[in-house]
Amino acid sequence: KTKMPEIFVSEDVFNFGEIVEGQSISHNFVIENVGNDDLFINTAKASCGCTVPTFTKEPIPAGKNGSVYVTFNSVGKLGRQRKTVTLVTNAIPNTKVLTIIGTIVEAQENY
Repeated sequence: KTKMPEIFVSEDVFNFGEIVEGQSISHNFVIENVGNDDLFINTAKASCGCTVPTFTKEPIPAGKNGSVYVTFNSVGKLGRQRKTVTLVTNAIPNTKVLTIIGTIVEAQENY
């Protein structure tokens, strides 16, 4: 049997529901290596500057978990949002897309 890492994400879409414009939300995506060799996350590229991913830099051994922690900043955004983070790994296929969706509502002024 060929030694290969295999990436598994039980939840690759995170719906943050509704937040008020200006708030930030964060989510930790658990990256599981269900293969039989070390998994490397080479890069995690966000679809826009409002979304910042930090990820496990060291190899993720077979049977273990790593993570991609994504922070989305809603400043200047309104309405339905869909942001992606594309992971480039040493697995096949070598890309995995994580998605954050939700709705941003206008802040209500309290007078």
